[in-house]
Amino acid sequence: MRVISGEFKGHPLKPVPNRLTRPTTDKVKEALFQMIGPYFNGGSCFDLFAGSGGLGIEALSRGMDRAVFVDNHPKAIQTIHSNLQSLKIENRSEVFRTDAFRAIKAAGKRGLIFSFIFLDPPYEKVSYEKLLNLIYTNQLLEKDGTIVCEHEANQTLSSDVMGFSKIRTEMYGSTTAITLYKLEEK
Repeated sequence: MRVISGEFKGHPLKPVPNRLTRPTTDKVKEALFQMIGPYFNGGSCFDLFAGSGGLGIEALSRGMDRAVFVDNHPKAIQTIHSNLQSLKIENRSEVFRTDAFRAIKAAGKRGLIFSFIFLDPPYEKVSYEKLLNLIYTNQLLEKDGTIVCEHEANQTLSSDVMGFSKIRTEMYGSTTAITLYKLEEK
């Protein structure tokens, strides 16, 4: 695992030392950022189910100002802190060990608004629809922002989710798909 492009291009990232965390492959990460970027002029991202922090760190490397990382696993939190420290970007980040649903509510109470929200939960364990509904209810996505959902290739995410429109789904091999959502036009 490494940073693909930007300020920290080529820098290795430590993976979470367990078999429960499935890191986004470099190939999928590169394709994903070509879809949504590839580079940014500021903004902030919310990396839920962050694992090693690879997606949020990639976004910071490509020009995001700030990233909030959330994971429920203690080894993931340690790994995120280690990766942020090795790049000396702790001052551009916040890291929380909590449940994603609780983190969404807390971000809403703080009035945080994000350019990108990355959702990469354990496959088949979490309802994307519930996550998206809670994100919408808490108004966490900026007007032109994007929600990125990584999921199993054989899973089809709903087109009709409260307040969001599915804009694109891409398959990567036989196991991984990325679906993007934007706020519906009013």
